[in-house]
Amino acid sequence: MRTRIFGIIAAVLVVGGAFGLLRLRQARAKNQLHFETTKVDKGRIVARVTATGTLSAIVTVQVGSQVSGAIAALYADFNSTVHKGELIAKIDPRLFDAAVKQARANVVAAEGNLAKAKAQAVDARRQYERDVVLLERKLIAQADRDTAQATADADDAGVAAAAGAVEQAKAQLNQAEVNLAYTDITSPTNGTVISRNVDVGQTVAASLQAPTLFLIAEDIRKMQVDTSVAEADIGKLQPDMRATFTVDAYPNERFAGKVRQVRNSPQTVQNVVTYDAVIDVDNTDLKLKPGMTANCTFVYAQKDEALRVPNAAMRFVPPPVLLARWGGAEKPGPGPRGRGQVDPAATRGGTGTGAGQGRRGARGDAQSRTVWVLRGGKPTPVAIRAGISDGSLTEVLGGDLAEGDLVITDVTGGAETRSSPGQPPGNFPRRVF
Repeated sequence: MRTRIFGIIAAVLVVGGAFGLLRLRQARAKNQLHFETTKVDKGRIVARVTATGTLSAIVTVQVGSQVSGAIAALYADFNSTVHKGELIAKIDPRLFDAAVKQARANVVAAEGNLAKAKAQAVDARRQYERDVVLLERKLIAQADRDTAQATADADDAGVAAAAGAVEQAKAQLNQAEVNLAYTDITSPTNGTVISRNVDVGQTVAASLQAPTLFLIAEDIRKMQVDTSVAEADIGKLQPDMRATFTVDAYPNERFAGKVRQVRNSPQTVQNVVTYDAVIDVDNTDLKLKPGMTANCTFVYAQKDEALRVPNAAMRFVPPPVLLARWGGAEKPGPGPRGRGQVDPAATRGGTGTGAGQGRRGARGDAQSRTVWVLRGGKPTPVAIRAGISDGSLTEVLGGDLAEGDLVITDVTGGAETRSSPGQPPGNFPRRVF
């Protein structure tokens, strides 16, 4: 019985010792720093600007009506191919035809009045000439001759007025004929009907403005994309720059185009300023349709064999407690490796920043960055000059950094990474974004 009790006690001690040893190892591993690193390599970096836009025909014509009336017939529909001068719709011409006939009758009446006025003027002129002869023979009074002269002058003026009435009547006839011609709606250009906004029997009113009956795209084999580019990126775009885009209708196909124009007119929506970069697109296969949303990409710079460093490495900033431990680490800057001290301003994102957040250095250089490199198991700050970036990788233009170096992107483990003086444990950020 006693042997059994001793055995149980020994087993409990062994299990307790093993558990304690396991917890001790876990605590040591937890307090041991672990660096997350990425190798610096060489490869391709493509700097892009992305934007969204809308496809449209290069030339789009709105076909309206100059006169009001009911639509009597339609000779074109959606997607119809039309030619310049082709009849595409007809407005009921009966009222306008009646107006033309009335105007012609008015011209005939005015011409009759003109002939009458001319006859009266001729008679009055003859009477005046007789009175002049009779006055010389003293057969009539001076007053009779003056009256005859006034009558002749008035009849001459009547001829002029009648001639003016004839011209007015002709002008009204011409206007009526023009309005009658406007009842024929013809295509102003060669193209394709994009939309039709009326039906037979519908009345259109053109009293205030010309209603739009058809929308015609001149040539949908050549289209354009109007993009909205953010003001921060518009300076990277230039005319004749190549661009690619995708549309939701063909998600696996990429279309190519060329920037025709970067327009100066700003577009402000909810305090966001954008500019229109117009892209010319070839649509020979007629896959693209007006109104499609295009997701555009502009490549403004690229390097095939660039020394690349992850952007996460440029955002990494060690906690101050670790900086105190690494007081013997190298100071960023030129010179041989393994010499110098840590520059606290550089590690905290001050002058000579290593945070990679666009802060300017002592000389105002926005491309100066600092990354932490693991050399011989020891973190070392290295100053670099950054070039183009694709959003995840950045080109290294200069600095004490070589291919194969391990740059630190994060640090875990250790009480220092979980707390710092004046802060509760677990609240100190290991990265600054």
